[in-house]
Amino acid sequence: MSLDCTKVHNTKTDAKKDIKIAFFDIDGTLIDIGTKVVSRRMLDTLISLKKNGIKICIATGRAPDRIPHFDGVEFDAFLAFNASYCFTGKEIIFSNPIPSDDVKRIIQNASELGRPVSVATAKRSAANGRDQDLIDYYAISKQTVEVADDFDILMGDTVYQLMLGSREEEYGQLLKGVTGAKITSWWPRAVDVIPADGSKGVGVEKVLEYFHLNKENAIAFGDGTNDIEMLATVGTGIAMGNATEDVKEMADDICGDVAEDGIYHYCKAHGLI
Repeated sequence: MSLDCTKVHNTKTDAKKDIKIAFFDIDGTLIDIGTKVVSRRMLDTLISLKKNGIKICIATGRAPDRIPHFDGVEFDAFLAFNASYCFTGKEIIFSNPIPSDDVKRIIQNASELGRPVSVATAKRSAANGRDQDLIDYYAISKQTVEVADDFDILMGDTVYQLMLGSREEEYGQLLKGVTGAKITSWWPRAVDVIPADGSKGVGVEKVLEYFHLNKENAIAFGDGTNDIEMLATVGTGIAMGNATEDVKEMADDICGDVAEDGIYHYCKAHGLI
């Protein structure tokens, strides 16, 4: 049975007519993790939002070169690396890399845990090895782990995010001696490491400022724990029906499951398309 997409957790003014910008996570939100494809109805929803004058933005943990192409859809902004690197098709909006000393310390800590690490710069992502958790993490978005021969050079570049297999009990050791980075996670077997003062919420603020819009003009859709700050930053935060419980608890509304085109039904019901 489909989840009621109009269920409201927190009472806010229903001002959907004032929505001028929408933010979307990718995996589990725009793309069904099970099928790994975006539905035709979801594509049509994005196109319709644009036709109705609503800016559309991607907010993802993926690197810029790992963001998929959506046929017929032109996004207004991209918040990559959990919004540590935000850009339009023409210019950079916000750049917030991890301090280089912390990059080196995290890689050392991970090595002591027997964990390979994937390092992400604005132009490339590559690792110093592979384990099954990292392989499976990449596979969720139909990607493979590149192991770099020049990893030492890569880790000395401007790094926006680290990705590695990790369980919650390893978090403390992974961040031992680290002051400028933190863990964000939406999958129990792996983590993204981002700047300590970074989040999708911070990126949303930067993008709203860039477009001269207020939070009341913004809506966002997400399913994972790393989406919580984004949903809290906009005027209307929507959890997917397949979202984790902590996301649902703090969201303003819940729409249907990604597999049931929950975003389409929500937007239709609330006059956005």
